[in-house]
Amino acid sequence: MAIAVLGTGVLLVSSCDKKFTEINPLNNLKEENAFSTAKNIDLTLNGMYWHAGVGYYNPGTGLVAGRGYPFGGASIEQGEMRGEDMVNLQAFYEITYLGNYTVTTANNVNHWEQLYQLINQANVIVDGLNGAVQKGVITKAIADPYEGEALFVRALAHHELLIHYSRPYADNNGSNMGIPYRTKGVTNGTLANEGLSVDRGTVASCYALLLSDLDKAETLLPNSQSNAALSISRATKGAAIALKTRIKLHMGDYPGVIDEGKKLGTDATNGSFTSAIGGYKLEANPVTPFVNFKANTESIFSVAQSLNSNGGVNGAITSMFSPSGLDGRDLIATSPNLYNASFWLSGDRRKTDLQYRQSVGTRQFVYNKKYTRYGINDDWNPILRYAEVLLNVAEAYAYQGNTAQALALLNAVRNRSVPAGAEFTQAPSDLKLAIYQERRIEFTGEGKRWSDVHRLALNSQYGTGGIPAKVRPAQLTGGLSIYDGSTILTPSYGAIAYSDHRFVWPLPTSEMDANPTLRAQQNPNY
Repeated sequence: MAIAVLGTGVLLVSSCDKKFTEINPLNNLKEENAFSTAKNIDLTLNGMYWHAGVGYYNPGTGLVAGRGYPFGGASIEQGEMRGEDMVNLQAFYEITYLGNYTVTTANNVNHWEQLYQLINQANVIVDGLNGAVQKGVITKAIADPYEGEALFVRALAHHELLIHYSRPYADNNGSNMGIPYRTKGVTNGTLANEGLSVDRGTVASCYALLLSDLDKAETLLPNSQSNAALSISRATKGAAIALKTRIKLHMGDYPGVIDEGKKLGTDATNGSFTSAIGGYKLEANPVTPFVNFKANTESIFSVAQSLNSNGGVNGAITSMFSPSGLDGRDLIATSPNLYNASFWLSGDRRKTDLQYRQSVGTRQFVYNKKYTRYGINDDWNPILRYAEVLLNVAEAYAYQGNTAQALALLNAVRNRSVPAGAEFTQAPSDLKLAIYQERRIEFTGEGKRWSDVHRLALNSQYGTGGIPAKVRPAQLTGGLSIYDGSTILTPSYGAIAYSDHRFVWPLPTSEMDANPTLRAQQNPNY
């Protein structure tokens, strides 16, 4: 039985004060009770978000534990390890880093299975809400925002699958194989055929379904939740719109990106950007969204974690990204090739305040310092920030020839961090390149590098042409001394060309064994 298809969607958690931001999983409600009361329905939504951040991990030994799939620390780290801006130091994600994955390797298999488990939970919620309304358990007015949350999560999860298991939209205008876009919940009381009958479709057809889900979610979701923390940790109207700017950027739909961005205030002409929906604006200090992760004006959607509910020492984002000198695990370091890049200025606050130079132990390198709840492991996983919306729209304006607005959006993100006098007073000679470089700095440690590598792979001017060449840990022989602002290492692990089958991950054996529909739709050469 493939977990990806058949896992029950009713995983529920309870909380002493009914706030997901302080979740403490105590029990699983029975499927038949999940939609029997308004309280249980709210718990069902909490369970969906809990699974997004904690999930489980099956290493193939029969042991199962929370490990930060599909949108916890594991997801964020994999997004970095598929790129070149961080260096894998240990065996934890070496398979992902070196591209040695197979149909049974745990990192990619668990990602697939957990994303579809999450999708199934979202689908069960949509179905259950309809039944609850029909039975008079809740009104449609109460059900609608819940449905919007489920649709948002469903779209987010399907897109994550697309960037790992399918070719980018730019390849033949989305005509390659997509991923099964599942919209019907499979529970213990329904037939497996509900999920097994869905084939991969095309990338283009999947993107159309993504936008359909998000368009509907936008109409159903509120501008904000009941408090600041819930407005970040649960989906809102602004989150649906922000995700659409990302989706349309992957499609190369620049007018569409601009139109969605306008809803969030990116068309302001005074260089000061604030969204009427959600009240989003950049924090003056780039550190604030990570220190005040439960209440800030910049975070649009994050996956919450708590002391009692996180991916554990092996999967919480804090321990995975942090150095041993700060009670972390020394798993991944910032690559000196990014840290020393000429476009990352020495006085940039993201370098001085969000990077950590470890001078103790055996791995004296530079590490990401966005997640600082050391030993507590309750840092939230940032999924959508207003900074991304601004840079998404800046890129779209640049491609549409509106240099002034593109520069204004870029400067809004960049100028709060760079030293005084280093601001762009006019557009750099290659504005698009400057925007791409800014993304690498602004989002390092947030798992977004692979997303950009994937969508730009076929861009002859700005793309990498495949999986970039990477620095091996053995090359960091100089320790901290190589983070000198000038050293650029020649990566000893070569690039993997876009044409190579390893650019995309294989569908796992667990799916192939249980799903006759997908057996003939495996990615080539796996």
